[in-house]
Amino acid sequence: MIHHVQLACPRGSEDLSRAFYVDILGLTELAKPSALAARGGCWFRGYGAELHLGVEDDFRPARKAHPALLRPDLDTLAARLDAAGCPVTWGDDELPGLRRFHTHDPHGNRLEFLTPTTH
Repeated sequence: MIHHVQLACPRGSEDLSRAFYVDILGLTELAKPSALAARGGCWFRGYGAELHLGVEDDFRPARKAHPALLRPDLDTLAARLDAAGCPVTWGDDELPGLRRFHTHDPHGNRLEFLTPTTH
């Protein structure tokens, strides 16, 4: 089992991360342990997944590597992302039994969201 997935973010981008991961994606922010809080970044949880954003001074977004998160509200989430100016790219049915799309967080990290199809 995976406890969490970590993505990188630039120093000082916590408020931008919160606006995206909490306000748009609907995740809950977790308090970082005090020993780690001084390093910056922020942690989020929701829909059975935990994402940690860690500060990298030489930040480069993950454009290919990405977490794939299951969401029951895929169409609603895609509409919310689109309304917030976050482009959504739907998959071409490459994964049997799953609908999916990709987007990017405000730092340029790639994210995938999927839901099982019902047949």
